[in-house]
Amino acid sequence: MATRRILYVCQEITPYLPENELSSLSLEMARQMQERGCEVRTFMPRYGCINERRNQLHEVIRLSGMNLIINDNDHQLIIKVASIPAARIQIYFIDNDDYFARKSIMADADGKQFDDNDDRSIFFARGVLETVKKLRWTPDVVHCHGWFSAIVPIYLRKVFYDDPVFRDVKIVLSLPDDRFEGTLSEDMRSKIEGEGIADENLEILDTPSYENLYRFVIDYADGVIATSNAADPALLEYARSKGKRVLEFASPEQAETFDNYKRFYEEL
Repeated sequence: MATRRILYVCQEITPYLPENELSSLSLEMARQMQERGCEVRTFMPRYGCINERRNQLHEVIRLSGMNLIINDNDHQLIIKVASIPAARIQIYFIDNDDYFARKSIMADADGKQFDDNDDRSIFFARGVLETVKKLRWTPDVVHCHGWFSAIVPIYLRKVFYDDPVFRDVKIVLSLPDDRFEGTLSEDMRSKIEGEGIADENLEILDTPSYENLYRFVIDYADGVIATSNAADPALLEYARSKGKRVLEFASPEQAETFDNYKRFYEEL
């Protein structure tokens, strides 16, 4: 059966954030798949540096108001939406004052990674999936683009696995050039276990480095796409060793690249 519904879970999207390889491809994937007849929903965090008035974001009241418990604390889930007329697509934003009001994305003014980036990524993943459930929209494929979305596969396989919205979904993971230095919080494993997830593979997150995070979530993906020429070759090899379908990097400027993306989705 042809793939018709694609959920994109993105770390960055231009024009809401500065244009780079990651943010530009996020926009282009959604636009190109929509042009190929797919129904697309696209999510990203509403970082505090995004100007809501200029970009005409508005809250979707019927989707907002849920509280998510992250690390034993309640955090309100706020959903906003905006349109990109030139691309004819709509973007949903996951928002929360505790996690996303700050005026930078992943690090402070001195370049130090935020200590709660793991909590923020967990909230983002949960927020996206809970919102899609509220939309009563069943995707064929969930494509996670950027490490900040990388928790989504474990939630799909271990928390939402029996939900009719996600039961038959295929998971695609991008491998971009988005490495972070050091590690996330040393408590990341226990926070995920606190979500009711029991998995022997979680021990790899005792050291939650970029490499270990991706190795962990690759195990739960159906396919991996190298979305940068600088994607980590060791992680691509790990995906192959686990029997995952792998799509090698191709420039988004090549006409056939997005035809190959769509074919890749359908072959899963």
